[in-house]
Amino acid sequence: MGETVTIKTPDGSFSAYLAHPKAAAAPAILVIQEIFGVNADMRKTCDDLAGQGYIAICPDLYWRQEPDVELFDKTEADWKKALALYNAFDVDAGIKDINETLRYVRGLKGTSGKVGAMGYCLGGLLAYLTATRTDADASVAYYGVGVDKLIGEAGRIRQPFMTHIAEEDEFVSKDAQKIVRDGLQDNPKVAVHSYPGMSHAFARNNGIHYDKANADLANGRTLAFFKTVLG
Repeated sequence: MGETVTIKTPDGSFSAYLAHPKAAAAPAILVIQEIFGVNADMRKTCDDLAGQGYIAICPDLYWRQEPDVELFDKTEADWKKALALYNAFDVDAGIKDINETLRYVRGLKGTSGKVGAMGYCLGGLLAYLTATRTDADASVAYYGVGVDKLIGEAGRIRQPFMTHIAEEDEFVSKDAQKIVRDGLQDNPKVAVHSYPGMSHAFARNNGIHYDKANADLANGRTLAFFKTVLG
């Protein structure tokens, strides 16, 4: 089980879910939320990473709009609210908050020094921008939405980056997927994995499109990647 912590910044304070491994010292991974906020899925993801030996932290990136949002993909009301929050989300402010979270977690007792990031959906876009705009040691994006519109930043990726693309993603068109692949293919720091037949959010714990085989494959690749880069 993790705990809720408070991260103080010049813009204000926001909460984050923090899970610790058993080891006294460990690398850290910043988990970046989907459009549903820091919900049970994000907390389970942090807990699972802690079980794999990582400090894991998931900041509340909606705090500027509404603190402590917790939604899921099972009801129309949750979808409506999640999409409204997503459409009003300030991506640049979100990256500022990710930078502040990176600073916070690097200052924690027991952090070995290296910090990675991984995100889903909206968080997938932010994981890509974490790779292009921050000093995170490694980043992983799951079915990022809107990456194609910012693919011009791909040349700024200096640390290892991995992306998982759902080929039947209802929020990322085939044309958008091609733009992303083409924009990343020449960067030796980047690994691109595609999942035929998979819908958006195929790795969301208990989600409506969850596919265990492909989620296990993607998560296994992610853990192997972080083990290589972060230790």
